[in-house]
Amino acid sequence: MQRAVECGANCFQIFSSSPRTWQAAPVKPEDAEKMRRLRAEHGITPLTVHASYLINLCSQTESVRENSTRAFRGEVERALAADYLVLHPGSWKGITRSEALRYAAENVERATDGLDCHASPLRILIENSAGSEFSMGATFEQIGDLLHLLDKCAPVDACLDTCHTHVAGYDLVTAEGYEETLQRIEQTMGLRRVRVWHCNDAKAAMGSRLDRHQHIGEGTLGAAAFRRLLQDGRFAHAAFIAETPVDNPSDIQRNVSALLALAALNA
Repeated sequence: MQRAVECGANCFQIFSSSPRTWQAAPVKPEDAEKMRRLRAEHGITPLTVHASYLINLCSQTESVRENSTRAFRGEVERALAADYLVLHPGSWKGITRSEALRYAAENVERATDGLDCHASPLRILIENSAGSEFSMGATFEQIGDLLHLLDKCAPVDACLDTCHTHVAGYDLVTAEGYEETLQRIEQTMGLRRVRVWHCNDAKAAMGSRLDRHQHIGEGTLGAAAFRRLLQDGRFAHAAFIAETPVDNPSDIQRNVSALLALAALNA
């Protein structure tokens, strides 16, 4: 929270526990209250929580799905006072895409069963992947299909990552390609359902399927692509959050400042 304030951000993302372990402690009420107070004091919204990287709700292995469902339920419980909870649905191999889609939807429904998500500000955001063959969310169509299945059981929308979108083969770089990409988003899920953009430049080429984040303006996306996205009124409702590399402590300020400058830059 303090780092967000110091670098001039008006929204931020956290993990509610270690993203690389199954164990997680509950959020202390006094910590939750302190977070609410500081957010109100500094006018920071939305608060986004990113779910554990271990969660794989569409795995072909039943034990992995069981562990993932329990872990995701804990994520939802800890994030009920937040605005968004970002989820990578997972990956599969050895089963069909339709089976993986069904597993993911069923296990999100199980993880939220009995929790009054509709009474809280929380929305679950399905994030797109970098395009690996067996990753759920490798295409906008997959995200749209999953949102359609989940609409009946939980408040859900989408989170798109610029690096993932780029390396999955969607063009955000050229003006014509950008418009074609937005048409695909509108057709598959709707632009209004994109609540968060993870802003990351890419080290790898478009269509490479290699998820390697780079500092803003220093990768294969380039500064102009971020300027176009940040200034697009069709995403005025969305939050833009950097997940760029932190090679030294100044990198957080450096990338947030780059995004703020591009957002404010006159045409």
